[in-house]
Amino acid sequence: MTVQPGPPYLRYVALGDSQTEGVGDGDDTRGLRGWADRLAERVARDSPDLRYANLAVRGRLAGQVRAEQLGPALALRPDLASVVAGVNDLLRPRFDADEVAGHLEAMFAALTAQGARVVTLTFPDLTRLIPAARPVAPRLAAVNARVREAARRHGVTVVETGHHPVVTDRRLWSTDRLHASPLGHDRIAAAVAEALSLPGSDGSWSHPLPPPTARPATGPRAAVAELAWAASFLTPWLARRLRGRSSGDGRTAKRPALLPVAATR
Repeated sequence: MTVQPGPPYLRYVALGDSQTEGVGDGDDTRGLRGWADRLAERVARDSPDLRYANLAVRGRLAGQVRAEQLGPALALRPDLASVVAGVNDLLRPRFDADEVAGHLEAMFAALTAQGARVVTLTFPDLTRLIPAARPVAPRLAAVNARVREAARRHGVTVVETGHHPVVTDRRLWSTDRLHASPLGHDRIAAAVAEALSLPGSDGSWSHPLPPPTARPATGPRAAVAELAWAASFLTPWLARRLRGRSSGDGRTAKRPALLPVAATR
């Protein structure tokens, strides 16, 4: 199928949490890249005058993204915006799908009313990566359903990554299983590029990876791996929750101003 190119974009602003910030793709020493940076690079291939801002901050709930990032985003007057939030809400005891969706819809409405092309993502089935996450599966489904409804009302483009088995291939995820790996971030960027009909984009992002060279751990080895993962990632996360802390405490947006895309690295 031939992809019809969309309009040129001059100002792209990304709103969200850790995934949009780029956690899992680089580090705080060398700098984070992430799918939004990678998407900006793809857009800039045919829109060399593109300027790009990334307002995302790790750990933010949907309501915090709205409160902290929507105003600055509107002030930048984007003609392209991405809004991806809600995963952090899924993991909170007092989760309310309607409240989360309400915050997302408010951002959709404000940005599209100003004339921006808005794109968002639905979330894949986390239980295939984290078996212990089974209790949140109904929450995830509820948020995805409401995101689709809100997007339909405001003409927002929805990227349905979760429909493709490759999305839960562990090679697309970092060792914490919550953030995409560099390869995963690149696949997300490619999926969004296809949804936006960017020149040169296609559905190859959804193709499966080659078979792994090593067999997955089973039996006692798998149990040891799960314990190691829990000690490295789950326990610190729980400790932060008990202290009322967030991984984003004290952090600000990595790229709050519209800058040429050549400055992303």
